[in-house]
Amino acid sequence: MHVMKVVDLSVPVDAGTQVFPGDPVFASRPHATVAADGYNVQAVSMGSQTGTHVDAPFHFADGGLRVDELDLSLLTGPGVVVDVRGRSPRSRLGWDDLAPYDRFGPGVLVLLHTGWSAHRGTPAYFDHPFLDADACRRLLAAGVRLIALDAPNLDVTPTDDDPGEGYPVHHLVAAVGGVIGENLTNLAGVDFPDPWVSLLPIRLTGADGAPVRAVAAQVAP
Repeated sequence: MHVMKVVDLSVPVDAGTQVFPGDPVFASRPHATVAADGYNVQAVSMGSQTGTHVDAPFHFADGGLRVDELDLSLLTGPGVVVDVRGRSPRSRLGWDDLAPYDRFGPGVLVLLHTGWSAHRGTPAYFDHPFLDADACRRLLAAGVRLIALDAPNLDVTPTDDDPGEGYPVHHLVAAVGGVIGENLTNLAGVDFPDPWVSLLPIRLTGADGAPVRAVAAQVAP
């Protein structure tokens, strides 16, 4: 297999990284320096859901698999980029939005391209489109086990004015041992058909999720 192009789908992780409301913020400080110790080492603190990350089933199911227990085949494979740009804030992505893409099946990673990463770093980022529960059920029935998007939440993000729906999509995906990816970016850079996608997380023992370096590759035999 020849890799012709690799597109980085990951957001930068630094002190300015936007986190889900209430989550730990990222912090980093020098622990050792070349001047004092002969080498550089950073001390890093962050939440398991920081930046571009995946949710393991344990995120919403106490008996679900932790991120270090996931079968890595769930996290790499052929991808389908579903273009759902141009939707209004807090709009629902239904099956009619997904149905024109007919390559859903076992082993396929579904990436929802909402275009909402353009709002990253602003309050509007949390007013993103979200996946309808029935559409999620249809994807899972087709055999899909990883759904990701370029926004902070696959469900609607609760606000003071809108408490949301209780994270139905997270519960549905967790119930079948699936994985959710959030905070992707640069999906417009996947301008080629049939990408090979990787969302491999840090192997954090016992964690509900972990940051990933998400990429999409154009490959040829």
